[in-house]
Amino acid sequence: MRSSVSVRVPAALLAACCAVALLCGALADPSRAQAQAAPPAAPAARAPGPAAAQGPAWVRGLAPLPGGAEVPLHDRPPGAMKDDGGPSPAIFPPQQITIRFNHRKHVQELGLSCTTCHDKAKTSRKSADRLLPSPARCDACHATDHRDLSRVRAEPGELLGQCGFCHIGYKSTDGNKVARFVLPTPNIKMDHAAHAARNIGCAQCHGNVENIELATRDQLPRMKGCFGCHQMPSPARGEARGDCVNCHLTDPGGLMKTSFPSGKLVPPRWLHDAGHGPDFIERHKQVAGNDSQMCKSCHSEKFCVDCHDGRVRPRKVHPGDWISQHPIAARQNNPSCTSCHRQQSFCVGCHQRAGVTMSGPYENFAGRGRFHPPKTEWTDPPRSTRHHAWEAQRNINACVSCHVERDCTTCHASVRVGGRGSAVGDGSWGQGTNPHPVGFRDRCSGALRRNARPCLVCHDPADPKLQECR
Repeated sequence: MRSSVSVRVPAALLAACCAVALLCGALADPSRAQAQAAPPAAPAARAPGPAAAQGPAWVRGLAPLPGGAEVPLHDRPPGAMKDDGGPSPAIFPPQQITIRFNHRKHVQELGLSCTTCHDKAKTSRKSADRLLPSPARCDACHATDHRDLSRVRAEPGELLGQCGFCHIGYKSTDGNKVARFVLPTPNIKMDHAAHAARNIGCAQCHGNVENIELATRDQLPRMKGCFGCHQMPSPARGEARGDCVNCHLTDPGGLMKTSFPSGKLVPPRWLHDAGHGPDFIERHKQVAGNDSQMCKSCHSEKFCVDCHDGRVRPRKVHPGDWISQHPIAARQNNPSCTSCHRQQSFCVGCHQRAGVTMSGPYENFAGRGRFHPPKTEWTDPPRSTRHHAWEAQRNINACVSCHVERDCTTCHASVRVGGRGSAVGDGSWGQGTNPHPVGFRDRCSGALRRNARPCLVCHDPADPKLQECR
């Protein structure tokens, strides 16, 4: 009876021993593990994919989901779109992940929080900070000793502490070296501490990582998701400014950096329809007109001028009959014209060649038209809305683009200015048209105090008439 009791082993214990023995053999000989795979384990909760993908424990954590299944959109970061290819490689360069890790196992089954392993995220102020857990943080659970990375040790017989359990492709014959884990610095500004201080959870930027196994670049933030906070109305947004340079890197000139070794940064189509696709040359005028400040984040005015002055591409900024239309546009929006053209060179030069100016080689050449209305409207009384006095009051900038003050004094003067300090009132200079309105003597002192320069065009500083206004 004693012998019959000694050989009675519970079925559950026997099954567990067989599983452990098979796992040991797989770790010692990977090729044997493939040839002698254990029966599939029970499907894990919320793990999509065929039953064959729910393999043994040592093949889990090699992809975001078992069998390389696609991560559902609701588990990816906010702002992610189906088939978006992940975040921009210009912002987050390609990574080289050489370990396997099961986030679902650690978070859902073991009850660990994100900051249990990523503890430095709560105090990180720069995107260059390394926020991955140090190997020593794994020692408590995996019975390993990573204090000296050149001599990592594991408890004898402890399967979870074997190098090959976490490091993909590890071979003891290579001198116990593991493949290099490459996680490049993101090309963006990121203050984790500021986000943590506002109680912004990890999932608001990285998605539901607790539902996946291996976290890849696909769980990194999307700009469209960032706008959920950074483009809220001002009171709710707080310090989360929506300016491009608030998050993006800039060059010494203050413009956004758009070229990186990992790629070129261009706006997406959903951002104000600013996607720089093949049709953008036709769409960019609407985009720039709607939000020129966004364009100025990356481009200087010279970038626009290189095309629109005709040196790079045919001039398309003006329609074909622009010569006949431009006087109206110039009067309506003069600053828009001066952003590309200089009045004293471009405008005056063209008007001189066309003969629609009082100066130049042609000087109102017959048949070439005129710039100002006829004399009966432009200079003779009575004053109408087309009289030059009204035009000068409305837009003096248009006048000075061609004229200097001396041009005005050819008419508006009644004295001949002699040597310095003298004024001869003999009417030999000018046409005797008084430039001062009626009653100007009573308020000339205020005009002199505000700006004495126009007075000195006609009056010498020692002129007695000028002294009366002081």
